[in-house]
Amino acid sequence: MGLVLAVLGLVSGGAIHVMVTRHGAHVLANPPAQDADAALVLGNRAFLDGAPNPCLASRVDAAVALAQAGRVKLLVMSGGVDHEDGRIEAEAMEGLARAAGYTGPVLRESASQSTRENLRLSRPLLEAAGVRRVIVVTEPSHLWRTRQLARGSGFESAFDVQYAAALAPCRRWDRAARASLREVAAVVNNALRGDY
Repeated sequence: MGLVLAVLGLVSGGAIHVMVTRHGAHVLANPPAQDADAALVLGNRAFLDGAPNPCLASRVDAAVALAQAGRVKLLVMSGGVDHEDGRIEAEAMEGLARAAGYTGPVLRESASQSTRENLRLSRPLLEAAGVRRVIVVTEPSHLWRTRQLARGSGFESAFDVQYAAALAPCRRWDRAARASLREVAAVVNNALRGDY
């Protein structure tokens, strides 16, 4: 019985991984079709091995590229205290955007600790700024779950939402494998919580 459950778990996890990967590749190949009022950049660990986390930097770079192309007028950085190094992700993200040459307005949501909270706590900031159309920016592997959470939480009902994938691969193979396992676990966890 234990072997059967293990095999079912592996098959289910593999199917989730394939679904998430295909969705991310589709979004990456099909960037947002319409301009928006703002780009909402979802947080991630701020630093890795003493340098800015390349996964977070790639998200910020994608949002800055949207702004520099005239696709959005405002960047919203969402991410609270990073428990690994004590930095506030939203502040680190704004620093990365400024270092990349972005000079426009930035709003910071600096309390969230999860994707669900990124969306929930950013919503009042976006509404107060008069945002009606938003492009949510994150890594390809994170997009499927983000979209499901946005739908389940009413975020997609509150705004005209599009999604953009960070362009550059940001992890070594070993970290990418761990991240894939974490994302599969997060998809299952959110489903069990009834977030979708």
